[in-house]
Amino acid sequence: MSGQSTVTGASSAQGAAGRRGMKPVAKSVLKHAILCLAGIFFLGPFAYLLLTSVKSIDDIFAIPFVWWPKKLYFANYSNAVHAIPFLRYTLNTLFVSLMCVLGELIAAPLTAYGLARIPFKGRNVVFMVMMGTIMLPAQSTMVPLYILYNKMNMVNTYWPLILPAFFGAAYYIFLLRQFFMGIPWEITESAKIDGASEFRIYTRMILPLSIPALFTVGLLVFLSSWKDYQLPLIYLNDPNKWTLSVGLKAFIGEHNVEWGMLMAAASLFTIPIIILYFFVQKVFIQGITLTGSK
Repeated sequence: MSGQSTVTGASSAQGAAGRRGMKPVAKSVLKHAILCLAGIFFLGPFAYLLLTSVKSIDDIFAIPFVWWPKKLYFANYSNAVHAIPFLRYTLNTLFVSLMCVLGELIAAPLTAYGLARIPFKGRNVVFMVMMGTIMLPAQSTMVPLYILYNKMNMVNTYWPLILPAFFGAAYYIFLLRQFFMGIPWEITESAKIDGASEFRIYTRMILPLSIPALFTVGLLVFLSSWKDYQLPLIYLNDPNKWTLSVGLKAFIGEHNVEWGMLMAAASLFTIPIIILYFFVQKVFIQGITLTGSK
């Protein structure tokens, strides 16, 4: 009898352990199922964009609504590229985006290093004032900045789009400051004992350790500049200088909209950003995690 009780108890214990082991699996499956549903929900507009870009006019305006086109109409892409100077607009957008990335990666890390690693009187006050500028709505500075650039003869040039990046944006300075503050002080203190200057410490020690954070800032700046519509619309009057975001409005006429070509051009406008993200997603996620902006 005692032997049977022992076997029964062992079986019960194994069953309980199995049930406990299944709980984390069930929770993991549930979490991933919810994430998959959320991903499908957010991918819906992009899928609609791609499907509409390969529809004919009849399929776009068909009643009842047609989800999948009867025939894939890829001519929208060739028509869109030839309807506007697509290559010129792409090069203009790429130039502005890369220059903004360059300017931000020069100004933001340097400012962040001073606010994070160099003690000086009033440092926290300067940081709080800088962070306060994030709360200023863009509409409040739009007119004064336009007047300033107009008096400097910079309207209808790329300078109003590029120049602010070389002074650093408060948000990117904050991200890099948080990362720099997490670097052990012993590293820089030992360098100072060896006679290294602040600039040498910054260029030879801090920047190499900050590659993930710099990648994150560079990607965020590139995405922001690539999709920017407001500033190019305000400052660029010459159609030959337009960026892609402004050039897409050429498909919107006074009485009709070329929906097929507009969706095709919008797809070509979006795809490079997605490809870029997939190439740098590991470094980007690592940088976001290390800077504390989850």
